[in-house]
Amino acid sequence: MPGSSSSNPAAKPGALDQPLDLTVHALPGPRELEDAQRTARGRLKMLFVLLICAAPVIASYFTYYVVRPEGRRNFGELIEPQRPLPALTATSLDGQPASLPSLKGQWLLISVAGGTCTGPCENHLYLQRQMREALGKDKDRLDWVWLVDDAAPVRAELQPALAAATVLRVPGDALARWLQPAQGQALEDHLYLVDPMGNWMMRFPAGLDREGASKAKADLERLMRASAGWDQAGRNP
Repeated sequence: MPGSSSSNPAAKPGALDQPLDLTVHALPGPRELEDAQRTARGRLKMLFVLLICAAPVIASYFTYYVVRPEGRRNFGELIEPQRPLPALTATSLDGQPASLPSLKGQWLLISVAGGTCTGPCENHLYLQRQMREALGKDKDRLDWVWLVDDAAPVRAELQPALAAATVLRVPGDALARWLQPAQGQALEDHLYLVDPMGNWMMRFPAGLDREGASKAKADLERLMRASAGWDQAGRNP
């Protein structure tokens, strides 16, 4: 038919003699396949280990916030998102350096105040000690911590009462970038709770008195029940 030669590639001279334009990719050899499989297995193992490590934490928070109905009536204010302990170097009262992340492994009940510590600061230290003692057999799972945010010396008459406490000096501006008071309050007005993974997760109301401390202790007891087995009891006296 007229024009058929233009539509039929075979009709063109030499058309069948042209090489096919194909790109050939090299197949992976046995060594490359073995390396890829080893990498995949390593990643799966790492993911499995991470899940195993995180499982108690996930389970405890699920129990506290979802399963237990009383967990929704907590006295302290939950912090979202939680804030991890900053990588700060603090100083003990005898001048020894200490890393804040080294406090991980137990629940931390934290107060913040200058070294002169009068009035509200003394009240917080008293309540911290009483709340810890009131936990009974679980008290060894909680450290009560005083973070001194200035260079003022701690009064000598206070020091015997701090024998069971962790007292560290930390620059106030660095603390203010981690902990945060409620609106209209100062950093030293609250007690702060950090979980054994090192996350600040709760803030108790300002001006805590004995009645409020009893309610705060109930929060601590619920958290202790929900987190049994994933902290290091007895690290401090």
